[in-house]
Amino acid sequence: MTLDQLARTHPRVFDWGIRLDRAPAAAWLALQAAALAPTWLWMARRLQDGADDPLGLLALGALALFAWSKRRSLRAAPRLGWLALAAAGTLAATFLRTGIGPVPALPPLAAGLVAVLALAAGLLAFLPRQVARLPLLGLAVLALPLLSSLQFYAGYPLRVITAEASRWLLAPGFSVLREGSSLLVDGRLVIVDAPCSGVQMAWLGYFTACAVALWARHGDRRFLARLPAVGLLVLGGNIVRNSVLVAFEGAGHALAPWLHEAVGLAVLALVCGVIAQLLAPARRAAFTPTAIPGLITTPGAHRVDTALS
Repeated sequence: MTLDQLARTHPRVFDWGIRLDRAPAAAWLALQAAALAPTWLWMARRLQDGADDPLGLLALGALALFAWSKRRSLRAAPRLGWLALAAAGTLAATFLRTGIGPVPALPPLAAGLVAVLALAAGLLAFLPRQVARLPLLGLAVLALPLLSSLQFYAGYPLRVITAEASRWLLAPGFSVLREGSSLLVDGRLVIVDAPCSGVQMAWLGYFTACAVALWARHGDRRFLARLPAVGLLVLGGNIVRNSVLVAFEGAGHALAPWLHEAVGLAVLALVCGVIAQLLAPARRAAFTPTAIPGLITTPGAHRVDTALS
């Protein structure tokens, strides 16, 4: 049966196809989000039982706010490549969560990663082509409840690196020895514990980078080129914070809990501010017209060309 015969015998099929093609982007995204509902329920349960910090809600809020700000410029016809990735990712997240045939189910965090990336791909299918992809995907990943997992797998190595760097910084003024993630400062034992690993600072630093890059309308190449500097700023800030606190501990003048928190927040604000400045849009120099002999360029006057001398 040809398309012409199908159109004559079954016109409603074409009507349904046209309605489907004209469906608004919000309807497609809502349908995809509903298909991924098991992932959202798992994320909510993980936050309620206290297994993870609720910072992922901040990334979800940033994604929702960005999508809302672009609601008037969403594409009427989605990009098929990103739409196909979104559909494939949604199916993959479902199968990876439950398992299929001989393939066992993956941990919920792995299936959740596929789910949030699939939702980000669905959003990119409707967003204008000028929107950078990497910062948006980064915010989607940061929306996951992954801080406790990062602390488990990367927390101890980061604490060791921080302790060793602090040992070098404190060596000129103290007698410092390191064993594991602990420091012996002038005979006083100071432990670099989990909150001092810098995992939360890393999360907030990369969140700031992704959010500012989207706001500043940076391209993927520009954003990717600045990611190493973001990592170095986070690591350096955490080392400075830890060194200051250990110095007070080693000198026998332990800071009060509120002052300890204040120092940490001050360094965090400084690091995030520098990252925001690094990703902020470049300022363009103001255009100053060059005086040309014989050309009237007085601001507000009519342009009159005269014979050039």
